[in-house]
Amino acid sequence: MPTASRRDVFKAMLAGAAMAPLSTLAAPVPACRGDAPSWRRGIEGQRQADLGDGTFLNPIVAGDRPDPTVLKDGADYYMAFSSFLSYPGIVIWHSTDLVNWAPVGPALHRELGTVWALDLCKHGDRYYVYLPANPGDRGWKIFAIWADDIRGPWSDPVDLGIDGCIDPGHVVGEDGRRYLFVNGIRKVRLTDDGLATDGELEHAYSPWRYPDDWVTENFAPEGPKLTWRNGWLYLVTAVGGTAGPVTGHMVIAARSRSVHGPWEHCPHNPLVRTRSVDEPWWSRGHATLVEGPAGDGWMVYHGYENGYRTLGRQTLLEPIEWTGDGWFRATGGDLSRPLPKPSGGRAGPSGFALSDDFSTDRFGVQWCFHDPRPRERARVVRDGDGLLLAGAGSSPADSPPLTCVVGDRAYQAEAGLDVPAGGEGGLLLFYNHKAFVGLGFTADTVKSFQYAEEQAWARTRHRGGKLRVRLTNDGNVVTWHYSHDGGRTWTRHDTRMEVSGLHHNVFGGFLSLKVGLYSAGAVPIRITDFAYRALASP
Repeated sequence: MPTASRRDVFKAMLAGAAMAPLSTLAAPVPACRGDAPSWRRGIEGQRQADLGDGTFLNPIVAGDRPDPTVLKDGADYYMAFSSFLSYPGIVIWHSTDLVNWAPVGPALHRELGTVWALDLCKHGDRYYVYLPANPGDRGWKIFAIWADDIRGPWSDPVDLGIDGCIDPGHVVGEDGRRYLFVNGIRKVRLTDDGLATDGELEHAYSPWRYPDDWVTENFAPEGPKLTWRNGWLYLVTAVGGTAGPVTGHMVIAARSRSVHGPWEHCPHNPLVRTRSVDEPWWSRGHATLVEGPAGDGWMVYHGYENGYRTLGRQTLLEPIEWTGDGWFRATGGDLSRPLPKPSGGRAGPSGFALSDDFSTDRFGVQWCFHDPRPRERARVVRDGDGLLLAGAGSSPADSPPLTCVVGDRAYQAEAGLDVPAGGEGGLLLFYNHKAFVGLGFTADTVKSFQYAEEQAWARTRHRGGKLRVRLTNDGNVVTWHYSHDGGRTWTRHDTRMEVSGLHHNVFGGFLSLKVGLYSAGAVPIRITDFAYRALASP
């Protein structure tokens, strides 16, 4: 199609036009066979929790969405997650049934370093996010941001002066005062506006201890989430460590008549715990209790998918039942099978397309810089029918890439690149600057990145000009192709790469393996489009 615009080609490709670069992905995704879980397929073939028959299959939000915090606001639900080193960060998601979730937009735009487990809450008519961050890697602090409309704009972060703490959880006590609980488990009183402390940090609760012979990462009491019900204040806590052995992370609970205690341990502790490597979800924990649309009880937490730690910690939903003695139990089991959806809800949008022709600004929702430096966003300019990405650093090892979260076991991702003389850029699977793989291109050379460094021996020449590069990740085995004719013919890169080890238990950081685009040359590259399609699970 020599006379067609690049955008016309992209639109034809998304429509499944013949000979388009991802035309092989347009075929229906076959259902899984035997006892394997079978998800419904949504946008771009991405797996969807809502099975369309009154049931759902976890995860409710696939991909790296850890430490979920959930707010019920009338008939609406809002959820946010740890955003770590991705900026813009703290994307707010919306649902009306607890199963189907779609992003609203990012709440945090100012870089604060890595951002861990936060708390989304509403007090009066104002929304708050309490978040722990480590600015400049100089120590943890608790910040607050607020908005009068949950869709924003959100305020700049306010430093609450709570140093050395993580995992804030907000609650209003029986005395009408506001408090934050933090890891430990400790608490501090807040001022009435929730934007400063009004007292000293103090011990609040000594969590239930599991038997000493259980295999866990460490005790690590964290993630306190609090909710009132029938005159009792319930405190839900994570212990056992969030990664490490699959049997470590767990959910425990306690209750009290007062925010000041005394607390009694739940007799059903632990309420949730992975007990075997044979279960589909590992290291399950860090829960928030939430009331369903019909008034029943649910628990939202995270876990690693068996065999796919590379996807990060994904968001899971499990029913609970309240017992006659005022306690509750988790009733979902190991989550390997579909569960009945919460009653009374209304299904809304689920997920969003990752394919992007760069005609609109999708920063924060889809695209984020990893660990950006000040004014990093200035590297990006939307220009006509593409995106100009200025170079930084000398390779993916020291250049902050644009990244997006993926949530499928198998997928293809593809980008159109225009790399002029003096430029360098390419497509990556990126965990951090010490753990990535990918293909890079200069005007005449193909570079191969494996083991977080260029394999100089594998350099090859290419004929220059505009090109397309494609990765196929099939169960953590990655195959690379590139094309000089718009995807009509492809050259397969000689090296296939196995990436199942690129995850937190090896490299730390609590991150996931994301698709990334990098630019490291002296001249900006142009990214003409990005396309994504899920494949059948291996």
